[in-house]
Amino acid sequence: MKALVTGASSGIGRDMARYLSNLGYDLIIVAQREERLIELKKKLKTNVQVISMDLSIKENCINLYESVKEQEIDLLINNAGFGEFGNFDETDLEKEVKLINTNITAVHILTKLFLKAMKKKDKGRILNVASVAGFAPGPLMAAYYSSKAYVLRLSQAIYTELKKENSNVHISVLCPGPVATEFNDVAGVKFSLKPLSSEYVAKYAIDKTLKNRLMIIPGMLNKIMRILTKISPTKLIARVVYKNQTRKKN
Repeated sequence: MKALVTGASSGIGRDMARYLSNLGYDLIIVAQREERLIELKKKLKTNVQVISMDLSIKENCINLYESVKEQEIDLLINNAGFGEFGNFDETDLEKEVKLINTNITAVHILTKLFLKAMKKKDKGRILNVASVAGFAPGPLMAAYYSSKAYVLRLSQAIYTELKKENSNVHISVLCPGPVATEFNDVAGVKFSLKPLSSEYVAKYAIDKTLKNRLMIIPGMLNKIMRILTKISPTKLIARVVYKNQTRKKN
C-alpha cells in the first residue's frame, strides 16, 4: 500500500503520514520545506520518498504527478494549504493568489490527474482537506473560506459521479474546525475556540476515509456548526463569523 500526502511537513499532513506509516503504508511526502520532510522520514517505519516542491506553481503539480504516476498510489491526500487574515481590500494580493493556487488549483489538478489513473484501475482513494470554513461566508478571511468551499463542492460533485458509475474509486473530504497546527501563525490569527489536536484529526480522517465516508467532520462542536450553517440565514452566519474572526487578531 502506498499513499501520497501533500503539505506533509507539519500539522495534519505530518500526522497523517505518521499514522499511515503505522498502518503499513509506504509514503510519498510532499512539501516545500525539505529539511522538515527529511526529519519526518527518519521517524517513519515504512519506505518514504521525499519530494520538495511548491504546489502553488501549476507546472509543479503536473510534474509531481508525472514523476510518480508509474507507482501504485492507493491513497492521495491533498492537504497542502494556508490562510490569510484581514479585510479583503487590505490583504496582500500576491499572498492571496498563492493561496488560491495552493488551496484550489493544486487540489484541482492533482485530484483530476490521479482520479483518471485510479478510474482506469478501478481502485484507489482520494482525501481532500477542506474545512468547516467551507460551509460559510468568511469575512476577514474571505479568500481562505472561499477556497475551502471550492474543495468541498468539488469533492461532493466527484463523489456523486463515482457513485453513478458504480466505481470502486472513492473520494472523501475532511472538514475540521480549529486544529493545533502552524496554520494560525501563517494566517496571522489566534484561535477563539479550543483547537483539536492534529494527531486526533489525522487519525479520525484516515479511519473514516478507509471506510469510504464522504464528509468527515471531527469533533461534536464542528458537527453542530455544520447543522447551524444549513438552517441559518447566510447574512446571519456572515455576521457571526465576522464577530468570531475579530477575536482572532494577534
